[in-house]
Amino acid sequence: MRPRQYDLTLPDLTGRRAVVTGASDGMGLGMAASLAAAGAEVLMPVRSRAKGEAAVATIRATVPDARLGLRDLDLSSLASVAELAGQLGDEGVPIDLLVNNAGVMTPPERQATADGHELQLGTNHLGHFALTGRLLPLLRAGRGRVTSQSSVAARRGTINWHDLDWERSYDGMAAYRQSKIACGLFGLELSRRSAAEGWGVTSNVSHPGVAPTSLLAARPELGRPRDTVGVRVIRWLSAHGVVAGTVDSAKLPALLAVTTGEDGGFYGPQWPGNAGGPPGRQDLWAPLRRDADAARLWEVSEELTGVRFG
Repeated sequence: MRPRQYDLTLPDLTGRRAVVTGASDGMGLGMAASLAAAGAEVLMPVRSRAKGEAAVATIRATVPDARLGLRDLDLSSLASVAELAGQLGDEGVPIDLLVNNAGVMTPPERQATADGHELQLGTNHLGHFALTGRLLPLLRAGRGRVTSQSSVAARRGTINWHDLDWERSYDGMAAYRQSKIACGLFGLELSRRSAAEGWGVTSNVSHPGVAPTSLLAARPELGRPRDTVGVRVIRWLSAHGVVAGTVDSAKLPALLAVTTGEDGGFYGPQWPGNAGGPPGRQDLWAPLRRDADAARLWEVSEELTGVRFG
């Protein structure tokens, strides 16, 4: 049994500027290619210029007239986030679409960002929080649409309020769940605050389901020298069209959300269990319905990043 292929027709994005984090491989690369094919100018902030240049070549092989721009960004460094935002601010071009997609998953041992935060919280949530906040003037100018990428891991779990940075004890999966719950809570709270403050920014949340991306693959820099058992199982399921989606299908919920999704909506694959299938809107999972947690997380995130919105 082969995996089913799903398609999504994007609106004409000619003249629009899009920013996609994590666009050098996997789902992010697919998102960048699809947005470019729809006519958008796509900025691809990357940690590795070599990977970024390879990604650009991959996109141009199928979209020869793609308008692409590489930028340097390390989401685990708030200084790097500020530098990129400053460069884009100097350019002064409004941002129409922002996909907060990049992420890291389950280092075997606790690692810290350049600013001392647990790596998953710092990269997956705080880096994107700071980036979005610093780009807010450009997003307001473009009446921008922001999609924050959560995960099926956020179906359960909570924010570890008594030890956000996992300094007392470390559980890699629990820390990952926290970071992805945080991404979802942030996207929903951004929607509420934009409406209340009149920022004119649309914000929603997506998740890719389960797909054989690089998140659980060998990542020596994370202390993971070989592929996990989990990613090998996911590759088999994906290849046989069982439960899991593919890298191509996993990009679709975020593309749907950022181009035509509703403000405050939540988008993911539609098969039972939301691991695979065509993209569509779905109900919020319990951890993402805690509005008080979202408001508290916002205030804490402003303190930890030094970035205040509005």
